[in-house]
Amino acid sequence: MKRLLLLLFTMISLGASAQGYSSDKVAFINLLVRMYKNAPFEGVRAVSDYDNAYLISVLALEPAKYKDNESVINRVASVKAMAQASRFLNGSNITQDMIIHTTEKSDGTTDTEIIENIRENSVGYVKAMEQLTNFTRNDGKSVFIFATKLSNR
Repeated sequence: MKRLLLLLFTMISLGASAQGYSSDKVAFINLLVRMYKNAPFEGVRAVSDYDNAYLISVLALEPAKYKDNESVINRVASVKAMAQASRFLNGSNITQDMIIHTTEKSDGTTDTEIIENIRENSVGYVKAMEQLTNFTRNDGKSVFIFATKLSNR
């Protein structure tokens, strides 16, 4: 009987201290999803809950481009989210060239070809962004929401 009570007490204490998904985090994720569905946006935003400020990075990807390979689309989303956050925090340098090539035909008409080159350079690193959630929009694109903590209040 003692062994049974000891086993029961051990199981209860381990169950009570087991790691679970914080209800505060679930409420925060639900807030972000409602905020997105109310007014869809992509990019980086600073958002705060009662205790913390977060930098969130939201992006939408077309699953068909990744051949429905979940690990690849998750990795691409992670890299793009960190790139958005890095540009936001560290800035970027954008250069643009435009080449207009015109050729004259024998009948007197011209063909014009416009080539535009846009280059973006950004230096910086975002240490860690946690994927909070992803879901599918009505148009079939997958929306990913990543976050990193900015500060404690």
